[in-house]
Amino acid sequence: MEDVLHQLYDTVLSRKSEKAEGSYTCYLFEQGLDKILKKCGEECSEVIIAAKNGKQEDTVGELSDLLYHLVVLMVNENIPLESVEAELALRSGKTGNLKTFHQVDHNT
Repeated sequence: MEDVLHQLYDTVLSRKSEKAEGSYTCYLFEQGLDKILKKCGEECSEVIIAAKNGKQEDTVGELSDLLYHLVVLMVNENIPLESVEAELALRSGKTGNLKTFHQVDHNT
């Protein structure tokens, strides 16, 4: 998967600097951050719905759409893929970091 994500990142990065006629990625960059964020939100919602409906094929497709839009966001915000990989590597080494949540007594 790493190679695929790197290829996707490189393609999106090239679209930002070299405009391609009819490119959806170029369209997103032209529309700006608000449009990119809107698409990330939409795709996230579609992942949730697909997962809830229980069709793995649909969920995989929606996850792929979300990952693509997140990569567009990363490129737009000048976040290198390596920065996200490094953060994930740091987190993968942590254990026992379950957050404790404040308990609310609904009876009072």
